[in-house]
Amino acid sequence: MSKQVQLTDFPRYPEEEMRQRAADFYSDSARRRSVRDFADTPVDREVIESCLRAAGTAPSGANLQPWHFVAVSDPDLKEKIRVGAEHEEREFYSHRAPQEWLRAIEPLGTDASKPLLEVAPWLIGIFLQRWGTDEEGASRKHYYVHESVGIATGVLITALHHAGLACLTHTPSPMGFLNELMQRPDNERPYLLLVVGYPAADTQVPAIGRKSLEEITTFL
Repeated sequence: MSKQVQLTDFPRYPEEEMRQRAADFYSDSARRRSVRDFADTPVDREVIESCLRAAGTAPSGANLQPWHFVAVSDPDLKEKIRVGAEHEEREFYSHRAPQEWLRAIEPLGTDASKPLLEVAPWLIGIFLQRWGTDEEGASRKHYYVHESVGIATGVLITALHHAGLACLTHTPSPMGFLNELMQRPDNERPYLLLVVGYPAADTQVPAIGRKSLEEITTFL
């Protein structure tokens, strides 16, 4: 049985304060938008580090934390990532993408050209670890890997938004080239690439909405 410690830093807010905190968090979260036009304005590494620490607090299967984040600001590496991503995207859009998918993304105005991968100050490669190693170097299976990494990614996106940054989730298919460029081992698989920075001054976003609470929730 693992060692247990006393939970001492969990605050219990008065009910009215709790309502206000929840409403304020929703209001801030509702402003979040994915953007595809970034400014090249630098973002301090300390901000990225704090957001990554927040992502690392996410719950995970058996607390094995099966994720690794690669934060890239080097211009030469960002260029190589763009070249690899655009190659896969051209192949995908030309030959592999089903028509249903192309129709679904048409309102978003996305295509195989990805200059944002070089313009944005940070790219964060998110990798899932299919297995890890114990203290003696023996292989150890990870559990609920996709679910765990998905939760950590959501925490990271929320933390970046809370810090005042915009991001875009990018999933070139396939993404195997990221293992080589980001020097990740065979037990890791790219989950997605997060583009991070400030929106460009003239950024426009699609005029789309979100489902209402009644559409996404059932209370029983």
